[in-house]
Amino acid sequence: MKVRHTLLACAGVFALTACVESSGPGHLPSCGGAGSQISLAIGAYTSNDPASDSGCVTFAANSAADTAEYLVLPWSAGGNLGASALFALESSTPVAAAPSFSAATYSPLPTGRPATARGPIAVAFDRYLRTLSRSRTYALPARAAAVVAPRPSPAAPPPVGDHRTFKVCSDLTCSGFDSVRAVAKTVGAHIAIYVDTLAPSPGMSQAALDSLAAVFDARLYPLDTATFGGVSDIDNNSVVIVLMTGTVNKLVTATECNTDGYVAGFFFSADIDPDFSTQFNNGEVFYSIVADSAATLSCAHGPGALERTMPLTFVHEFQHMINFVQKVLIRGAQSEDTWLDEGLARYAEENAGRSYLADGDSASFSRFAIDPIFDAYLYMRRPGSSALLFAADTGGLAPLGAGWLFVRYLVDQFGDSLPRRLVENAQSGQANVTGRTSQPFAVIVTRWALANWVSDLPGFTAAPELKYTAWHFRATFASLHSQDPSDFPLAYPLVPQVSQGDAVQLNGRLLAGSGFYQRVKQAPGGAAFTLHFADPGGSNVPATVVPRLVVLRIR
Repeated sequence: MKVRHTLLACAGVFALTACVESSGPGHLPSCGGAGSQISLAIGAYTSNDPASDSGCVTFAANSAADTAEYLVLPWSAGGNLGASALFALESSTPVAAAPSFSAATYSPLPTGRPATARGPIAVAFDRYLRTLSRSRTYALPARAAAVVAPRPSPAAPPPVGDHRTFKVCSDLTCSGFDSVRAVAKTVGAHIAIYVDTLAPSPGMSQAALDSLAAVFDARLYPLDTATFGGVSDIDNNSVVIVLMTGTVNKLVTATECNTDGYVAGFFFSADIDPDFSTQFNNGEVFYSIVADSAATLSCAHGPGALERTMPLTFVHEFQHMINFVQKVLIRGAQSEDTWLDEGLARYAEENAGRSYLADGDSASFSRFAIDPIFDAYLYMRRPGSSALLFAADTGGLAPLGAGWLFVRYLVDQFGDSLPRRLVENAQSGQANVTGRTSQPFAVIVTRWALANWVSDLPGFTAAPELKYTAWHFRATFASLHSQDPSDFPLAYPLVPQVSQGDAVQLNGRLLAGSGFYQRVKQAPGGAAFTLHFADPGGSNVPATVVPRLVVLRIR
């Protein structure tokens, strides 16, 4: 996609419609005298549990000579993974046929480009592998014999020229496996690159392989281990193996590649799972496509493209490997929830990009960080359509953008050491976040939701806990919009619906960890008004999504 060539701006570098339907006035029963009273100073905010006040909140009259404005979020502040619940947010006594202050028009959402590693096939496969890591229900290779990799002593890496046979997933459910014969082409202090002996010629040159190994060895490996924790060495060879094999190319057909993208690489947890590793490769392995300029295996992949894409894929998948090692191998716990594991992996991409900024290399920074930024843009375009706390494949990039935004917010609020603390413990998911931050998850996720709108809102001073510090997203997205309006059709993607206090009519489905944005205006001298947040029938929104009505006064 074109965004891979745009330049990003972040702090320190240089300075809703889906699932929302209108309903007639008075759809919900009147609140009567029930509910909570809201009287906020500018910049103040509150979060209300609708079960405690019948979902009714009354906003004080506006005695000022200026318009009052509130940001109101019907939000899911946690709950069960993949949970959802219908809701309605309406003025208690709405004005019939009252128009909104603005009727936003939405250009089509940007979509992934064909023949990229960002398509739906790669996204679904990555999530499938994370789910497999949690269930540990691997399909064993047919007639598998126990395979134990050589264990040189003391912890010596394989020599260049070493030949070895690997078992490699041959389909997108890892229910079949190819036996791949490969040879070690280059070996460093932390990384050994093996290449499939059946890889098409001419392939990558020795100089290109050495250069790739140097990037892994000198920058990406030490960066990921410092950020997330140490990796195992169950085969006692002191290196992580990078296996470049045509079996990965063939996970998709040429037709699929040109329409839905391809798998650039992956980590398969069974290789190091303490209960299964000897049935597989019994070692730390990252799998990658091989160069195939003539498209003999699937669609074409030139050597230059591999040099550009493999470091991004490696730093992402290596986080998954470290996370599995720390949770399962070291602590005997379950692997991380997929939503948080993916959020950390996207953070690994951004973090790798930032390592280039110290060298003054803004182009490499952009190359690593553009994918998380693009995913975040998709999420902000339609936050109500994407769960933060997804349980399985949701078929798109937006939930990954939510996960990265949430992890980015956590790091900005709780420090650069947080990713490692999230990985190096036995907890997972919401409990993990709460345990590492000492804050209730419902509090953190609602503050994060507010930060997505007010962090750098012009003319507004957000509270410190409602800010990103590493990014100025309004400036970043405005810059990307000016460079590439096709992929970034709005200068800022998050566009709340806007209504007067007595004309709010918003309904849809809350997805776990996410919600909707509504701006509510109150004219100078305007009377008090009441909003009702409930399920469409007037009952409480189900507790399975931890519903909250979050209110912040903007002016």
